[in-house]
Amino acid sequence: MTGWQLFVSAWDWEPSVVAGCAALLLAYFAFMRFRFPKVAWFFIAGIIVLLLALVSPLDTLGDTYLFSAHMLQHILLILIVPPLLLLGMPRELAQRILRFPLAGWLERVLGRPILAWTLGVGTMWLWHWPLLYNAALANETIHIVEHLMFLVTATIFWWPVIGPIEELRMAPLGAVVYVFGACVAHTVLAILLTFAPLGLYPAYLQPVDTLHILPLIRDRWGLTPGADQQWGGLLMWVPACLVYLSVLLATLARWYRTPEQEEFAPSLALPSAATIEGTRKPA
Repeated sequence: MTGWQLFVSAWDWEPSVVAGCAALLLAYFAFMRFRFPKVAWFFIAGIIVLLLALVSPLDTLGDTYLFSAHMLQHILLILIVPPLLLLGMPRELAQRILRFPLAGWLERVLGRPILAWTLGVGTMWLWHWPLLYNAALANETIHIVEHLMFLVTATIFWWPVIGPIEELRMAPLGAVVYVFGACVAHTVLAILLTFAPLGLYPAYLQPVDTLHILPLIRDRWGLTPGADQQWGGLLMWVPACLVYLSVLLATLARWYRTPEQEEFAPSLALPSAATIEGTRKPA
């Protein structure tokens, strides 16, 4: 099998994934009363990336053959999809959702920077622990739980930084520290994976070659188990850091535009209850 044949044939149109992505789009436009704001393109892009991450050959390769493919999939689910979905959410839509008592309570609890950071970074570290990672490879239900946890906790992580309601965002200085800390944590994990002993995730050493593509991967692509593990760590290292760096620079740009009297506000301060309540009132 050639690389092109693999690309054409290895799609897995899982009905639950397709239905879930379609439901997200339908719910989005239903809440928007079927209007199409400019930022909707970000939301649509997020759904497309999510769909590709879960049904394209990337998923097939990551589940069975390549640790590096699985790491690329994780990067998409943690660092690309949630930011795109948040950037695609208009302020008015977020305000409408937060008027629901449960949603408002969850935002007040999970939107706290320390808890949001811990959930986002902690989940990333937890699921790359060999015991859980290997369990997810061996059990499809556990694997689904892993992906859902990535999406949910990553959205919680990004909310205080790029959420659609500016009053609920962190002050720029605090956001810079917040994002930089996550970048360091991600880098440390990537370094550990890059230089870990071979066999950390043994399923990739001798994969069950149901598609008969192992010669293509090993001989033509040159992805031996050792090279595959190193590429996986490097993918988590360099591209992930570029995402964090991009958000950090955007935050610094926002800080530069902030009025001088706001620059010295407590960097990790949360908005008052009155402020939060005000965001839920009709504009």
